Amino acid sequence: MKASDVIQFLQANPAFFDDNSTLLTELTVTHPHTGQAISLTERQLIAMRERIAQLENKFAELLEFGEENDAIGDKVHRFCVSLLEAEDFESIRQAIYTHLQEDFAVPHVAFRVWNSVLSRGGPEFLPVGEEVRYFTGDMVQPYCGAPAVHEANAWFGPASRLIRSVALVPLRREDKTFGLLALGSEDPERFYPEMGTLYVSRLGEMISAALVRQLG
Repeated sequence: MKASDVIQFLQANPAFFDDNSTLLTELTVTHPHTGQAISLTERQLIAMRERIAQLENKFAELLEFGEENDAIGDKVHRFCVSLLEAEDFESIRQAIYTHLQEDFAVPHVAFRVWNSVLSRGGPEFLPVGEEVRYFTGDMVQPYCGAPAVHEANAWFGPASRLIRSVALVPLRREDKTFGLLALGSEDPERFYPEMGTLYVSRLGEMISAALVRQLG
C-alpha cells in the first residue's frame, strides 16, 4: 500500500477516526522540534499553535504597516498644507527642503526647474543638460535605485561622491515635464528599485502644482 492510498482512504472516510478514536492516542509521530514520539492529537495541537503564532505575527506586521502608513500620511498632509500656504517661490523652496530633509529625514534634496516663464536666481534655475532632460522626459514613474544620472547626482554638491541611492521624481504640468526632484542618501537601501513609489509620486505632484502656481 502506498502513502497516497492511505491518504485517499482517509479523505474518502472522514469518520474513520471517530469510529477508531483510540488510534489518535495509540499512534505516535515525531515531535517537530524535539524528535520525541508524541500522539497524533499532540502533533495536531502543536500544528494549531504554530498556525496561531503565524497569524499573530502576520497581524502584528499588518498593524505595523498601518501605523507606518499613517505616519507617512501625516507627513504628506503637513507638507501639502505648507505648500498651500506658501505665497511665493522662496516659501515653496523653503517648504520643500525643510519638510523633505527634516520631516521625511531625506539627507540630501535638490531640484531643478526649466522652461519657466520667470527667470530667477538660485541653483534651482541653473541650466540642465540633455542627459537630465531626456531621462526625465522618458520617465513613466519615479526612479529609485543607484545613482543613474551623473549630472543630477552632482546637484548634491560635495556629498555627491557619497550618494549610494537616489529617488528621481519628474515635475510635470499635465503631460509637459518642466523639472526634476532629486533625493539622495548614503544608504544604498534607502531608495531601491523594488520600493513602492506611491508617496514619492504624490510628493512630485504636490511640488509640481505649487511651482506651476508660482512660476507659470
